Amino acid sequence: MTLEAPSTPKISKRDAIIEALMELASIRPWDEIEITDIAQAAHVSLSEFRDSFPSKGAVLGGFTRMIDRKVLDGTTDDLAGEPARERIFDVLMRRLDALAPYKAALRRIVPALQHDLASLVALNSVALNSQRFMLAAAGISTEGPLGHLKLQGAVLVYANAMKTWLDDEDPSLARTMARLDRELKRGERVLERAEDVRRLTAPFRAMGRAFMNSRREQSARARPGPAQDGETSDPAAAI
Repeated sequence: MTLEAPSTPKISKRDAIIEALMELASIRPWDEIEITDIAQAAHVSLSEFRDSFPSKGAVLGGFTRMIDRKVLDGTTDDLAGEPARERIFDVLMRRLDALAPYKAALRRIVPALQHDLASLVALNSVALNSQRFMLAAAGISTEGPLGHLKLQGAVLVYANAMKTWLDDEDPSLARTMARLDRELKRGERVLERAEDVRRLTAPFRAMGRAFMNSRREQSARARPGPAQDGETSDPAAAI
């Protein structure tokens, strides 16, 4: 009886393109990598590349979502009873662990994009969506008045921790964990101050809403009624 060797799981064209880009980026400068290079390394045609991604930068967005999936698939409720900072610390460290196989590539990519404003703006949008799910995995709400501040804060916390991680050769990642802990504590203080400001200004916002409602009611009463016999209704009359 002949035993067949287990077949290697076939990856999708999208994942093959992502892996090809990250492999190329680990050995070549980011600005020298062409989409034709990526397609060739991924063993796909240019048309198949185009069907999967519109650009090289979009492949990075796909890479981010791939890492998101790995973190989210590994999320459990083990830390449900822990403070919020401990929960997000765990999620972000697991994200860095998922990035570990691509560290060499990221060491080339991150510096190359730091001076490209258009790329930074685009990637910030991707990062905001990514952190929305990271915070959700940590059981932290991003809805409400402070939701966007939480998201942008998480992006900055992660970006700063990642700078340390890229140069951290210690297998225990002690420097990275210390940096992440400091950044999270700083972020907590910012949110606390923002909540204090919101609480203190609540009466003024309520007065402002009441004033605007009053003005709208006065404006509605001042509008002319339906045209009477012999009159024409002119919308411009309300101006």
